[in-house]
Amino acid sequence: MTIKITGTGSALPEKTVTNSDIAKLVDTSDDWIRERTGISERRIATNDTVSSLASKACTNALEMAGRNAEDVELIIVATCSPEFLLPCCACQVQSDIGAHKAVAFDLNAACSGFLFALNTAYAYVQAGLYKNALIVGSEVLSKLIDWTDRSICVLFGDGAGAAFVETSDIDEICENGRKVGVESIVMGSDGTKGMTLSCMERGLANPYVEKIEKVNPYVHMDGQEVYKFATRQVPACISTALEKAGFTTDDIDLFVLHQANIRIIESVAKRLKADISKFPVNLNRVGNMSSATIPVLLDELNRDGKIKKGDRLVLSGFGAGLTYGASVLVWG
Repeated sequence: MTIKITGTGSALPEKTVTNSDIAKLVDTSDDWIRERTGISERRIATNDTVSSLASKACTNALEMAGRNAEDVELIIVATCSPEFLLPCCACQVQSDIGAHKAVAFDLNAACSGFLFALNTAYAYVQAGLYKNALIVGSEVLSKLIDWTDRSICVLFGDGAGAAFVETSDIDEICENGRKVGVESIVMGSDGTKGMTLSCMERGLANPYVEKIEKVNPYVHMDGQEVYKFATRQVPACISTALEKAGFTTDDIDLFVLHQANIRIIESVAKRLKADISKFPVNLNRVGNMSSATIPVLLDELNRDGKIKKGDRLVLSGFGAGLTYGASVLVWG
């Protein structure tokens, strides 16, 4: 028993913020940002929330899958920027779209979140607990960003992407002889380096605390350390996933990677000795949307007809935690 993605969807805020717009806020320039990150613009929420973007993306995914909200058995929202600690965002989405039969919960693995959520849904299906799931990565990172810090504010954007996955009880063989479904999974974490990318919650504050701690509410990142981690760990975990599945990079049609920095993507391709044309990008238009990057890119590729049935994909991400992972699957 395996799962296949039968519908994808995405949702982006209307407001586009260009590099030139950011240059009006901090000492930077369009050329400086493009050269170091590959980003030209990003979407920034003005009225949208994590749950509203997630709900729109889920509705679009269900529409493509030809399913109704009442058919959904499981909803997992991957996010590190929810509006509420309680209730969880997934329960808000459940209410918004009318998926009253679904079990709903959130998962936080930062930029690896969508991949971890997809793998979690796969495990539930393998265990026979559910037959389908809505998986969504949704972020409004703009509220976690210090807009006076040019090393941070140029990187991130807001948005959501979703996938509807269903169980496949029979072996579905494509014309090219490949069997639809997940072929291997690799996931990992390195908490010893967790503080290289962090964002604090409320500090300890109660009647028994002598001194209430002042908390910096914004994202902190050691960019060099994150870059070193990503360029080493991502190709390593992709290689492990390929080895587990018995394939090489030549067997992969597309590498759908977390869209953090064009230099990281180019470095991963080089280390894997894979053709850079197999690494689609959209970070130039949307920036780093954390857990939303992989599913938004997946939806764009799907709707543009750039993924065909039988294509073998690698999905891979890395993020705060530090977390990382890779999955190999055949598109159905």
